[in-house]
Amino acid sequence: MKCETVQENIILAHYGELPDELAGALEQHLAICEDCRHELSAMQAMEDRLALHPMMEPDPNLLAQARMRLDDALDLIPPGGFFQRLRTNFSIWMGHLQSAPALATLLVGVGFISGTLVNQYEAHKAEVARIQKEAGITKSHPTEGAIANVTSIVQSPNSELVQVNYNRVIPETREGSLDDPQIRELLVKGMGAATSSDIRANSVSLLANECKVGHECIGGGDPKSLRNQLLVAMQYDEDAGVRLKALEGLQRYVGQDPRVRDAIAESLLQDPNAEVRKEAIATLVPVRTDSTVRQVLRKASTGDENAYIRTASYNVLQGASDIQ
Repeated sequence: MKCETVQENIILAHYGELPDELAGALEQHLAICEDCRHELSAMQAMEDRLALHPMMEPDPNLLAQARMRLDDALDLIPPGGFFQRLRTNFSIWMGHLQSAPALATLLVGVGFISGTLVNQYEAHKAEVARIQKEAGITKSHPTEGAIANVTSIVQSPNSELVQVNYNRVIPETREGSLDDPQIRELLVKGMGAATSSDIRANSVSLLANECKVGHECIGGGDPKSLRNQLLVAMQYDEDAGVRLKALEGLQRYVGQDPRVRDAIAESLLQDPNAEVRKEAIATLVPVRTDSTVRQVLRKASTGDENAYIRTASYNVLQGASDIQ
């Protein structure tokens, strides 16, 4: 007797439907075949677990519909050696289920639970999408994990709506107002994009505009504050355009924040780009009477390599003398 036949007979024997003339051959085969004994043990273990649960009768209509759908699916299987055997064996097995209510109930229950979970997942997914849409936030392939880098920044014309594309494990996109803390966090990360000066320039430009209009551009000792981030960009970014945009964003605070005033004064003396130094002179005009600023302007008026810088610094000093 082959193992395939024995395993079919094990099912019949388990439910008391094996003819008496086959019982002896089954016992002889089980005595010499370890795989078939394992199959029998698995069947008995399953029965023991099922016995722990109360017996439930499946809905007759549901069972009838399941059989009809199974017959239709089997009719679509093309004839062939393997598929023919599969269809035959499966049909026999389903026939035995009629006398195995516990197993049938288990299968129906698994199907019902699976369908319920799928429906709940789809409903939850749709609700999350609706909330994100109402909040003006979109994500592609959302994942958890640290943000790797910012890839591009696009601002909608004449609005504060910003789209920031960034990488985690896979690319993602977030849209939101410039007042959104997460958008600001992404823009600050964009300021540190080592491989793209365009991304750094866009990030600094957007955050500098926020400082120009006074949107939460507080200073203080927090290195993560927006004003401090602009100070770092103005002093240390390798791209002159980025430094210039950061300087423009700090103009509003030159008279009220000594750290801003001193950093801009240092840029006038140290920045290698003439346009940045010119902007620094214009920014220092409101505080030209400050002793530190006058000292810096005096050095620039005599020592800067650019004639325009020397002249402009001298003129601002003269203006300070007139005021005094």
